[in-house]
Amino acid sequence: MNPFAGKSPSERNKMIAAIVLGVLSLFALFMAFGPGLFSGSKTTVTVKASPTPKTAATPAKNPGDFAMPSQANQDFSYSTVPIDYHPGLFNAPNAGRNIFAFYEPPPPCPTCPTPTPPPVQIKTPTPTPPPPVQIAAVTPQTVYAGSGAFRLEVNGDKFDPSFHVYFQQTEMPTQFVSPQKLVANIPATLTAGEGPAQVLVQSPDGKLYSNAVMLTIQAPPKPQFQYVGMIGRKRYNNDTAVFREGDSKPEFAARLNDVVGGRFRVISISANETVLEDVNLGFKHRLQLYRPAPTTTAGPAQGPPNRRGGYQNGGGYQPYNPNMQNPPMQQEIPGIPNNIPRYVPPQQPGQQPGQQPGAPVQSPPQKKDDDDDGDGDN
Repeated sequence: MNPFAGKSPSERNKMIAAIVLGVLSLFALFMAFGPGLFSGSKTTVTVKASPTPKTAATPAKNPGDFAMPSQANQDFSYSTVPIDYHPGLFNAPNAGRNIFAFYEPPPPCPTCPTPTPPPVQIKTPTPTPPPPVQIAAVTPQTVYAGSGAFRLEVNGDKFDPSFHVYFQQTEMPTQFVSPQKLVANIPATLTAGEGPAQVLVQSPDGKLYSNAVMLTIQAPPKPQFQYVGMIGRKRYNNDTAVFREGDSKPEFAARLNDVVGGRFRVISISANETVLEDVNLGFKHRLQLYRPAPTTTAGPAQGPPNRRGGYQNGGGYQPYNPNMQNPPMQQEIPGIPNNIPRYVPPQQPGQQPGQQPGAPVQSPPQKKDDDDDGDGDN
């Protein structure tokens, strides 16, 4: 008999799966309970009861247990062991809650001396030993900034041919003259700025050195006046520069090759600057044209007379004068202050007041007779 006869493919698959699952379940039972599950044999287990153990009269001591201290030992510990309490430790108890933790200071000892702190010992600083090489003086002691290269002489003692002169912490080519004198050439680049300069003598290995001596680099004298303008002439012949030494002093003029201030010679004059040369040191100084601020004036301005009267600039009260006419305002010339006197040409016959020189002279208009009555009226 075919169990799959008349079955559809899906039913056949279900039957096959049920048969496989049944076989697997039987195999699992066999592996769990052994062959006795299918053979029917029984396994007998014999259990022998032991007599009931009796409780010992005294418990056995465990070697890891500690014996409780007696009352005498506890009292002795409380009276002799001080409380060591460190609030800063992480495992320290809270002092506000531990009411049993308190410290009792020991009773004072009448026979124990008061401990005296040891005296503080102040070490006396060891003085710095003097350098093995000494510099007495240098020549020159003062130079001007921008004066160029110069020869420096170092005078002292215990100099050696291997020593070098250090100027501004820079080693200089040194010439050995004697154990008391060394000579070095200082370039102009090290004296361009103002201030003190250090001079030192030292051996190549640095073990022998000298004391430091200061050389002063000072600024050269400069002109103490201002260049306020110039008077130019035709073909730049005999130009004149105008200087002012102070606001309270009047201006003074100087031409080319003139010595100003007893020290500075004028070697160049232009509309923007003038060049002065120091006759003693050879320094050249450039003075730019002084241009005051728009709100200030170069000097006390003298106002023109006003025919209406009133107080004038730099003068007193002027009364009213109906016959006086206001002259035209004087125009400024660049580079020349307004308070320098100017040339005013004489007035030609028939020229109106305030008319520019060289302008054609206009004759007064002639009246014409409008009729022939001979009265001469218009």
